[in-house]
Amino acid sequence: MMERERLDEALATLGALLQERGEHFNALVIGGGSLLLLGVVERPTADIDVVGYPSATGYAKADVLPDFLVAAVRDVGDALGLGPAWFNSGPAGLVDFGLPPGLADRVTVRTYGTLEVHLPALEDLVCFKLYAAVDLTERSKHFTDLQALAPSAEQLLQAARWTRTHDPSAGFLRELRRILALLDVEVSNADLSIS
Repeated sequence: MMERERLDEALATLGALLQERGEHFNALVIGGGSLLLLGVVERPTADIDVVGYPSATGYAKADVLPDFLVAAVRDVGDALGLGPAWFNSGPAGLVDFGLPPGLADRVTVRTYGTLEVHLPALEDLVCFKLYAAVDLTERSKHFTDLQALAPSAEQLLQAARWTRTHDPSAGFLRELRRILALLDVEVSNADLSIS
């Protein structure tokens, strides 16, 4: 598990190693690692979740990381005792149904040598955390993270509409409304309709 200082050290080491090897990579990261880097939460994280990398149309899916990056991540993981998967593309499937509109215009970029880490804005993190909280319930770290983001009712409603583009099922809608109610946001099915 990495606290913020350890995470910064790992990213700085990775960026320096990529620079030394004449390589570079730009990554859109989400999850607990992004919240930790932005100072939203203090809880340690096990990894950095890479969802995409910049492309001409926003962000492309990072379902497979390039070999040079995998090797550098493994080397840094070995050197710092983090294991080989501390920087991974586990949640890249989110890109399949689209990221929140305008996300690319709102990211914060942190540079570590020749590694750029793109951190979503809080409103976009609300989307990701709400989606995960609905999937994994209010007993998950995602619900706790969502509370730490302290979203407004309007941000939650916008995020809820985005989550429906990823799962339009009736079961997801029921659970979404229940999770929103736990966050003191009461909505009708019509409020969450997707066009």
